[in-house]
Amino acid sequence: MKKWLFLTLLIVAGVYANAQTTDADYKTLSDIAYRTEGDAYALERCKADIYCPANTQSFPTVVWFHGGGLTGGEKFIPDQLKRCGLAVVAVNYRLLPRCSSVADCIDDAAVAVAWVFNNIGKYGGDKRRIYVAGHSAGGYLTNMIGLDRKWLKQYGIEADSIAALFPFSGHAVTHKAYREMLGISETQPTIDEFAPLYHVRPDAPPLIIISGDREMEMLGRYEEQAYLWRMMKVAGHKQTFLYEMDGYNHGDMAAPAFHILKEYIKKQNIK
Repeated sequence: MKKWLFLTLLIVAGVYANAQTTDADYKTLSDIAYRTEGDAYALERCKADIYCPANTQSFPTVVWFHGGGLTGGEKFIPDQLKRCGLAVVAVNYRLLPRCSSVADCIDDAAVAVAWVFNNIGKYGGDKRRIYVAGHSAGGYLTNMIGLDRKWLKQYGIEADSIAALFPFSGHAVTHKAYREMLGISETQPTIDEFAPLYHVRPDAPPLIIISGDREMEMLGRYEEQAYLWRMMKVAGHKQTFLYEMDGYNHGDMAAPAFHILKEYIKKQNIK
């Protein structure tokens, strides 16, 4: 399903909930450890930054996973999510090949989200309004922990407690880094337990899939996301949506995608 979107002016406007807020209304806490056990590399990488309103309560929170192909990248607070009434928890996770398996990356994502559920209230956030999002590899992690219940369940959190999932141009098939470790060509798509498509189900959290232009995306990325959208629909999921950012490539599509994320959250939290 392709939706033609003309978002440039809306992105420039940058209006979310309260355009009058300033940097002074927010605080940032850096390098908070969400995993306290493991080897030296796990303890080094498993940290998060929190950006949140300083003087308000019960705000929604976006857990944000950076991209980088599961082999690179660093946590950051997206500028598009600043000063708009949200908290952002930007997460670092272990990377291949320093960790042994893609399972380590997914497990870190699950631990981080569980940490947010258990701790965001201390900072003023509402754990009923926790959204998970990420770009590219971060979108893949978003899909995996939201669709495959086992990752969060082992930490006492139900995946269905997530308010919504926002994978920005994330793999729906098995991640290419894992396939490369197995000697599988990038032109040979695989669907196994490490593929979000393997875990489609009708009772998952709302799933807002956002892709770059199909002619400008990474190899087959739009089509695999469209297949995830279709199979979620076939499975009976009522709140799966697919957006294609016309004219935006894989790297640039995140800018307009943030507008969709913010508008969705705003509509869900109108009192």
